[in-house]
Amino acid sequence: MSRPKTALIVDDEPHLRMYIKLILKQLGFTEFYEAKNGQEAIEMYERWTPDITMMDVNMPVKEGMEALEEIMQIDSEAIVVMTTSVASRQAVERSVELGASHYIRKDTPKDEVVNILGELIKEIWE
Repeated sequence: MSRPKTALIVDDEPHLRMYIKLILKQLGFTEFYEAKNGQEAIEMYERWTPDITMMDVNMPVKEGMEALEEIMQIDSEAIVVMTTSVASRQAVERSVELGASHYIRKDTPKDEVVNILGELIKEIWE
């Protein structure tokens, strides 16, 4: 199977979208789509079907969990990694129930995020 190249980055904070983009570039991603809320994420997912979606939990217009649920209804094979500032056990469990592939706190050190995503990519694409 070929390595993933396309990513949808969903966060209402532009600097966090840029940070995630830099990490994904380091992992070999070359095409990026950006959304600032869950509603835009759903529309972009339908249009582009990216290899991976990195999505914030707390956003205006449409929350990440709601968008995750809709994306999984569109494509049950979607690879969605939820990101958040606050990771309660309940939120992590709920995201996994809805189909998230992983859940990463935004305060996780960059090297650890790279390792987590690298392992996820190996698990799915190799």
